[in-house]
Amino acid sequence: MKSFFALEQQQTCVKTEVLAGITSFLAAMYIIIVNPAIISAAGMPFNGVVTATVLVSAFSSILMGLYARNPILVAPGMGINAFFTYTVVLGMGVPWPVALGAVFWSGVIFLLLSLFNVRSTIAGAIPHQIRAAVAAGIGLFITFIGLQNARFVVDDAVTLVRFGGLNVVTLTFLAGLLVSSWLVLKRVSGALILGIATTTLLASAIGRVWGDASTIVGTATPVTWSGLIAAPDFSLLLALDLKNSLTLAMLPVIFVMLFADLFDSLSTFIGVAEAADLKDSNGEPRNIRQSLLTDAVATTLSGLCGTSAGSSFIESAAGIREGGRTGLTAVVAGLCFLPFMFFSPLLSMIPAFATAPALVLVGVFMMSPISTIDWQRYDEAIPAFLAIILIPLTTSITQGIVWGLICWTGLKLLSGQRVQVSKTLLAINLFALAVLLI
Repeated sequence: MKSFFALEQQQTCVKTEVLAGITSFLAAMYIIIVNPAIISAAGMPFNGVVTATVLVSAFSSILMGLYARNPILVAPGMGINAFFTYTVVLGMGVPWPVALGAVFWSGVIFLLLSLFNVRSTIAGAIPHQIRAAVAAGIGLFITFIGLQNARFVVDDAVTLVRFGGLNVVTLTFLAGLLVSSWLVLKRVSGALILGIATTTLLASAIGRVWGDASTIVGTATPVTWSGLIAAPDFSLLLALDLKNSLTLAMLPVIFVMLFADLFDSLSTFIGVAEAADLKDSNGEPRNIRQSLLTDAVATTLSGLCGTSAGSSFIESAAGIREGGRTGLTAVVAGLCFLPFMFFSPLLSMIPAFATAPALVLVGVFMMSPISTIDWQRYDEAIPAFLAIILIPLTTSITQGIVWGLICWTGLKLLSGQRVQVSKTLLAINLFALAVLLI
């Protein structure tokens, strides 16, 4: 083990790597609950999505550790799961088996692009400001979903949305948000999952000790005991529709899944490598080709198992801060997921509004890249702002990415900065326009 993971060369040990892996798992464990809470809104069985989430997270993280030998955890990504549910299935009316097929085909394309290094070329052509803007826009989108789940923001016929008022659900959400924020502030490992547990515990009193949530969430007692352990639900395994997902109408969906996962994985690798000095002799992120191939396999596997695309998690930085330097960290994190495949009844007790504090805080975390945007340079600030604001307002990551890129390209060409628009970026813009016309 020591020689396989080159522990001595990386100046680490088994104990440090194991503790780092557990830390990464605790930081990302919320995905076991949050991902099914979002994906199940598409009409898919909650317990089936739990099983899919665990399988993808465990297998992909272990593969990252053994093949790429990087301390990066892989799991179904936030943002793309919201796109899958609210834009593709609920917004576009695409049946969820067809949407799963689109996940699979996007994974196949990821794999081909990674094998031929095209993926890195495409990513390099996307301006940093647009990447940062898209991350922030997705963060706002996720926060908006959390606020809706908490009934803190509700529909309005005149103003479209409004404050939902103070009631048993919103007060419980606010209490959970306060606790979760305090845990994050104190840098407690697993702060989000502890926040979800606390909010669920508070919610269990609704309908029993105080209040009645029937007019708010449809049931007087939103937390109902249904057992502790059950056999894994494999109903979503191979439930994808490969034929109908490979059509012209699904091209925009596959396009967005491709680029969303592309940006997310590359930004994670680059960011973590820079922060932890996990770079090769050329100053590039260590084993990036193997890492991108693993990420592509994770996306393909996600479609087969029954969830949205898998992606590298920035929460891996928590384990790296604890001293994780090798693939052993990722292997340990992956193994930590497996027991939770059998606790789906316990997890299904958690109401959607109990995960809302975690969604809001994930939105906070995803806003940090906008600090790298130069807001005094309007040829860069305007496209970035357009990408940020269109994602939550149109509830479509597609619109944010496409219009941000088109606006960037147009302003650069009109202002005589042709040198900043590569041929690859022009090709991406033409493809984006084609997607809009489909």
